[in-house]
Amino acid sequence: MFSHLIRRGFIFLPAILLAGCNTVVLNPSGDIANQQGRLIIISTILMLLIIVPVIVLIGLFAWRYRQNNTAARYEPDWDHSTQLELVIWGAPLLIIIALGLLTWISTHTLDPYRKLSRLDAQRPIPENVKPLIVEVVALDWKWLFIYPEQGIATVNELAAPVDRPIEFRITASTVMNSFYIPALAGQIYAMPGMQTKLNAVINKPGEFEGFSANYSGAGFSDMRFKFHGVSDEDFEGWVKKIKSGGGALKRAEYIALEKPSIKDPVQHFNAVDNTLYHAILNRCVAEGQVCMDQQMMTDKNVKGEGKGEKTEKGAAKAAPQEVAMAGSQHHHE
Repeated sequence: MFSHLIRRGFIFLPAILLAGCNTVVLNPSGDIANQQGRLIIISTILMLLIIVPVIVLIGLFAWRYRQNNTAARYEPDWDHSTQLELVIWGAPLLIIIALGLLTWISTHTLDPYRKLSRLDAQRPIPENVKPLIVEVVALDWKWLFIYPEQGIATVNELAAPVDRPIEFRITASTVMNSFYIPALAGQIYAMPGMQTKLNAVINKPGEFEGFSANYSGAGFSDMRFKFHGVSDEDFEGWVKKIKSGGGALKRAEYIALEKPSIKDPVQHFNAVDNTLYHAILNRCVAEGQVCMDQQMMTDKNVKGEGKGEKTEKGAAKAAPQEVAMAGSQHHHE
């Protein structure tokens, strides 16, 4: 009796585990995520066109040619069938070609750096609509969002108007991380000293989960935030609310915020140093640090001067030779 219950429990175990899953990836609220979800479904169906028949045929052959089935046809000398070879090699080849074509097209159309050309499948982006720029910084272990056009910043809270393109500019302060809002678009890595981008749009109002999808230390599992898709009016009200309270985010405040912490509450800043994101990206927030872009420019100039000196020395060495060659030519004349 007890063993019977255990067996029945194992039968229902997958259903119990799947009950804790969320279908947001296949039922998102943003056009980019919606296209990515369809890509997953189409790719899975194409692969199942091979997998399902193979599994069915394995079971069929195992049953039909079992040892005690004396009525089964037995041909020990059979070794080739042109029709069977065409099916075995042709079907997978066609599936691979279809998957390759699908991958090539989707790689370009869903490039996160590519500017959006539509709000959804039925609506192009109006000409007078400009993307909302959000600068994203992955900290230990929290998220900083800077709105340069609005002049505000938030910690662990993100908001954007529905049906307005969003351009995320993403970096990190210490270690590699990953910015992911499943309802909006696929995950994008955040790396210190580098900037990645994500162009997306939210098509439905609501509150959505955002989190880090890349292990980054002790507080990684609590590195979560809320993303709010709101109307234009509600977004303006949200911005005004932040501007009416909170403090300014300058370099000193950022250095304090950058220190590792876990489960940080939502924070708002009503003003932001307009050079802060550039300093974070180029790793020169603290006083006395040289920005990476300045250092690279200096290195480039030094190398250029070195090449110039070599060119001048080469020209100086070549001059006597040219004089000698000219004299030799005159002597022969």
